[in-house]
Amino acid sequence: MAAISQTSKRVGWFEFQATLPRWARMTLGAAAWVIFLGVWQFAPRSPELEALLPTPLTVVETLYNLFAEKGFATDVWQSLQRTMLSFALAIAVAMPIGVLMGSFPAVEAFLNPIVSPFRYLPAPSFIPLLLAWFGTGNEQKIALLFIGVVWFLISLLMDDTKRVPIDFIDTSRTLGAKHWQVVLRVILPCALPFFIDTMRQMLAVSWTYLVIAEIVAATDGIGAVMMRARRLVRMDIIMAGILTIG
Repeated sequence: MAAISQTSKRVGWFEFQATLPRWARMTLGAAAWVIFLGVWQFAPRSPELEALLPTPLTVVETLYNLFAEKGFATDVWQSLQRTMLSFALAIAVAMPIGVLMGSFPAVEAFLNPIVSPFRYLPAPSFIPLLLAWFGTGNEQKIALLFIGVVWFLISLLMDDTKRVPIDFIDTSRTLGAKHWQVVLRVILPCALPFFIDTMRQMLAVSWTYLVIAEIVAATDGIGAVMMRARRLVRMDIIMAGILTIG
């Protein structure tokens, strides 16, 4: 009976919505990468295809040379500064607006008609306007990265604020807490884990706009290096840049 019970608890890898053990997930994930990189590395290709699709080892070697001989670390540092500064500004704007919209329906009704349309406008469409306002300097790139995430960040932080149980808010109000005390001492601490997860995801989105921000009259940064490599048909450098961003 014990053997039958243990057998019945076994879950096949191809059962619907089955929960795999940790070792199985890690093994399958590692196997996928080994197969993917192996096919990429050893698949036969012509010299023309080799130039357009360099092997993983070539990309890794190029990345090492960029850091060791080409001063690529300086470009990475410039890109990192732009990304982190723009994201910090986006948080500074989105956090109070998102929390207020999620806490008070009147604020949401007032601001959401403005936030929602901008959320669906592609950030690159602002490039001509930003060039007219800020020129080709750092400010234009930071502004583009800011616009790329701030509207989504406001909406997501608003949704995270709404995830705080209403019972917590009602209890604090019953105990005599004022509105600002409820926001600072109940809503923010309860929603903080959701905020952190949202910021982590949106920081990844911010990096996706980096190359777009740095291809316009840029002299440094990962995107500028990749654009110069495109003119020279150096696909290994472009892939090394992609690997660095990833």
